[in-house]
Amino acid sequence: MFAVSLVTIQTGIFNGFTRSTTQIIEHSQADIWVTSESIVHLELSLPIPASKVNDAQKVAGVASAEPLILRGAIWRNSLQDIVLVRIIGFEPNGELFTPKNVTQGNVSDLAQPYTVMVDGTNLTTLNVSNIGEVEEIATLPARVVGLTQGNRSIVSNPFVFTSLANANAYANSGQNATLSCKLQAGSSDIQCTNVYTPPAFETTAAPKPLAASDLITHVLIQAQPGENLQVLKQRIEAALPNTRAFTQAELIRHNQQFWQQRTGIGFLLGLSTVVGVIVGVVVVGQILYSSVSDHLKEFGTLKAMGASDWKIYGVIVEQSLWMAILGYVPSMILCYGVGIWTMATQGIMILITPVSAIAIFGVTVLMCVGSAAFAIQKVTRVDPAIVFKA
Repeated sequence: MFAVSLVTIQTGIFNGFTRSTTQIIEHSQADIWVTSESIVHLELSLPIPASKVNDAQKVAGVASAEPLILRGAIWRNSLQDIVLVRIIGFEPNGELFTPKNVTQGNVSDLAQPYTVMVDGTNLTTLNVSNIGEVEEIATLPARVVGLTQGNRSIVSNPFVFTSLANANAYANSGQNATLSCKLQAGSSDIQCTNVYTPPAFETTAAPKPLAASDLITHVLIQAQPGENLQVLKQRIEAALPNTRAFTQAELIRHNQQFWQQRTGIGFLLGLSTVVGVIVGVVVVGQILYSSVSDHLKEFGTLKAMGASDWKIYGVIVEQSLWMAILGYVPSMILCYGVGIWTMATQGIMILITPVSAIAIFGVTVLMCVGSAAFAIQKVTRVDPAIVFKA
């Protein structure tokens, strides 16, 4: 049970980690994503001008196009603690992107100046207790008007959803710190300290609408019904120089391959799964070996009565199969419970899919049957005469 739980949780963390890197893509209803040709992964790409949205709209086969902004920013709470966050700017009244699982508030509220939505699992990190509170992003106020659930990535900073105009204003507002310097008494030294001045929500000018010269991260495109996406991608790339177009599935695969193959996270999680299998083989092998050792006389009796080796081997293999079932069922129940708890409290996904559950059961059976080989070696050397020894 311990070994199966270890394998299941490690596999679930790996699957959840992989899924969490593509949450933003899966939130979109766009058929095609257009971004800089220098893209590394979803959140690491050179910006492109917002004028690309109008250019994309003119391409034959494009039904609609909307911009998306992904930028890093500094969140400052009422305790003056700072947290690095990921600003996600989109059109609140658009059709191609919206945050999932909104538990409080309405997405349309983000059309108001300097309003944001955050995930409920990040409230402690951001020092937010409820909607309506006003914090700060860069030099501008940020009023929390809604909460989401489960919008959190293991590899990214806390997501902050807002409108395009707000996101653009936050990205270009700089930092809010001024120096206060004074001459120390009885000395010629000048001491300077940072003085923080919180922004006033009521007096802050409303953000300007997104202009064609402003920078965005991606262009989301919805194709016309029946349009061939591969052909449309080629037309878009030809009409928008220095860009690269992906279908949703292609961008998901591109993003997942980066985190799995170009970082050490995928390797470490895979290694942990292998360690779990090794632990399981050793543990089950020891249990079966001890069981056989404790019943050598019984096995010797069977041999003395004329039982074939294959009959005895079948007994040991049957024991290993029962161990597989009795270890698998409670461990899966435990792992599902752990997954629900981590998602609700930490926003971390331990993803156990039907396919992975079946695969883990197969690994469990192989692990237990393979371990039976250790016990079978012990029985092979059993002398039936052991029955008659004192």
